[in-house]
Amino acid sequence: MNLWDEGQKLTQSGISFVVVTLTHVRGSAPQDPGAKIIVTKEGLYAGTVGGGKVEMAAIKKCITILESSKQMPPEVVSWNLQKDIGMSCGGESSFLFEHYHQTHWPIVIFGAGHVSQAVTRLLSKLSCHLICVDSRIEWIEKLEGIKTIHHSDPKTVVSQLDPKSFFLCMTMGHSHDVPILSEIARLAPDCPYVGVIGSEVKGIKIKKELQDLGISKIFIDKLRVPMGLPLGTNHPYEIAISIAAELIKVRDQDL
Repeated sequence: MNLWDEGQKLTQSGISFVVVTLTHVRGSAPQDPGAKIIVTKEGLYAGTVGGGKVEMAAIKKCITILESSKQMPPEVVSWNLQKDIGMSCGGESSFLFEHYHQTHWPIVIFGAGHVSQAVTRLLSKLSCHLICVDSRIEWIEKLEGIKTIHHSDPKTVVSQLDPKSFFLCMTMGHSHDVPILSEIARLAPDCPYVGVIGSEVKGIKIKKELQDLGISKIFIDKLRVPMGLPLGTNHPYEIAISIAAELIKVRDQDL
């Protein structure tokens, strides 16, 4: 198992973790310097620093670190294995604890067209966890460095997504948006953000169709059409900046 690959997987999933490295050994110890483990809030995720009591002590300290809501600085701890840990061997071991705090900010974009290409490239530079969904493989293949889902019926993907995601509809038109929005309203009604690219006239049509489908007024009222702050021109990257700015504004209001 490649621990760096495992750490990258956790980072992409928005899961905080601690890497523990055995840095120094004096006398008897159950592992050699350089041994590592990765620990999440669920406990040991990967690797070993010797097992038994010393590893349990390291995991316990990691859990304490992970209870923090902010990034904790690296810390070196030295334990006498007999006095501090209660092991029969009388050696001493030092460990480096490195905290990798993740901000869980899931964003899902339906549609991979021109403006979406600009939005995804901009958002990919931020500390968010981005997914783009589209039925058009040729547009999905233009995206790099983010998770993509190619599906002939994008609305069916909603059931696989985090219901606390920020949802952006940037499809080929409102006839494609409405089925997706209906699924979001059904499966993720309390999502912190849901928006559609387009004009105010488009927004009126979409909201009327959703109302006719029996979608709740609460959901319809929070639907942002057009999404994005009122700034800039219709250049794809200026639209992307206005959308990203609105997402950050909503995210920070919910912190």
